[in-house]
Amino acid sequence: MTEFEKKVAALRAHHEELLNRENRPVAWGRSALGTLCYAENGIYEKYEFPILTAEHTPLEWRYDFCEQDNPYLMQRIMMNATLNSGAIKWQGRYVLVVRVEGADRKSFFAVAESPNGIDHFRFWPEPITLPEDVVPATNVYDMRLTAHEDGWIYGVFCAERHDDSQPGNLSAATATAGIARTKDLVNWERLPDLRSRSQQRNVVLHPEFVDGKYAFYTRPQDGFIDTGSGGGIGWALVDDITHAEVREEKIINARHYHTITEVKNGEGPHPIKTPRGWLHLAHGVRATADGLRYVLYMYMTALDDPTRVIAQPGGYFLVPEGQEYLGDVMNVAFANGWIADPDGRVFIYYASADTRMHVATSTVDRLIDYCMNTPEDGLTTAASVETIKRLILKNNKTTK
Repeated sequence: MTEFEKKVAALRAHHEELLNRENRPVAWGRSALGTLCYAENGIYEKYEFPILTAEHTPLEWRYDFCEQDNPYLMQRIMMNATLNSGAIKWQGRYVLVVRVEGADRKSFFAVAESPNGIDHFRFWPEPITLPEDVVPATNVYDMRLTAHEDGWIYGVFCAERHDDSQPGNLSAATATAGIARTKDLVNWERLPDLRSRSQQRNVVLHPEFVDGKYAFYTRPQDGFIDTGSGGGIGWALVDDITHAEVREEKIINARHYHTITEVKNGEGPHPIKTPRGWLHLAHGVRATADGLRYVLYMYMTALDDPTRVIAQPGGYFLVPEGQEYLGDVMNVAFANGWIADPDGRVFIYYASADTRMHVATSTVDRLIDYCMNTPEDGLTTAASVETIKRLILKNNKTTK
C-alpha cells in the first residue's frame, strides 16, 4: 500500500467513525462534549452530538482521489456548514433535505437519511439537482417539506438574487419563495416562484387544502433583511400552486415590542395536526447589544380554522446552549423541519449558529401540554411578576 493509499484509508476510517457515532440524550448539567446544557426541562430532550456537520458530507464531494491529480490529498471543494433542514418520514426512514453551504458561500440542497432519526445520518450520493426558475437564483436555502394531500411532496425555499435596482451595492438582495415538487426526493419539478407584492422569506405550505385552495404561511417584508411594515407570520390562500400568487394576506401571529419576536418572526416547518389543534414551531428574532438573537417558540391554532391562535406559551421554547451558541452566526437557533411518528414521538431538527444540525425529541402530548398550560407573555414586567406569583401561590397551597 502506497503512502497515498494509507492516507485515503485513514481518511475513510475516520469518516466512518463519525457517521457511525451513537447519539445519547444529554445528561443533566453537561454533555459528552463538556458543554453546559439545561435541556432537562420536561418538554424535550437534547442530544450529546450534532447529527450533521460539514464533516459528515461525503468525501467524494470534497476530495479528488486520483493520486496523479491530487498527490497531497487536498480537499478540492471545501464544505462550510450543514444547517436548516427540511424533514420528512420517507419509506420508513428519517429524511432531511439539508442546506449545505460550501466554502464559496453558495448553499445547495442534499438529502441525508437515518434509520432512527437520531444518529447514523448519511447523505445520498449526490446533491439535489434543482431546476431553475425563469430568472435564475444566485443562492437557494432553507427548504420546508410538505407532503400535501394532493399527492406531491413540495419544497418551499428562499431564492435569493441580487437587487439589480442597486447595481453598485453588492450586498443588495431580493428574496422570493421558490417552489418545487417531487414524488421521490430525487427528481424535482420547479414551479414559478410565489408572486407577492412584498419580498417573502420563511414561506411554508400547509399540508391540507383549505376551502379547496392551497394555503401558505408567509412572512412579508419590505427588504431582504428588514421586515419593515411586515407584521409577523402571514396566511394566504392560492388557487393554483403551479402559478402561485398572494392576492390577499393576513397576519395570524404578530410581532410585539420587547418580546422574542420584536424584530421578526417566521414559521418553521408546517404544523403538526393533533386532536387538540395544529402545533406550530416558529422562530423569533430580537435585537441585542451583541446582534440579533434567534430562538424557537411554539403556538397552536384551531383545527377548524388554522388562522385562529388558541394557545401561545410565553417566551422561547428552545435556544442555543453551550457550544451550540458558537459558529458562523452566533446566538442562533433555527428550525424548518420536524417529524411526528405515529406513536406520538416528535423529532425536532434544529440548526445552531448557522453551522450544524441537531435533534431534540419530545411527544405530541407533551408539546400540547406545553402549549396549553404554559402562561402567555403578558407583555409587561408587572404581568410577568404576577404570573410567577400565581405559580408560587399554587405551589404553596399544594405543598401544605
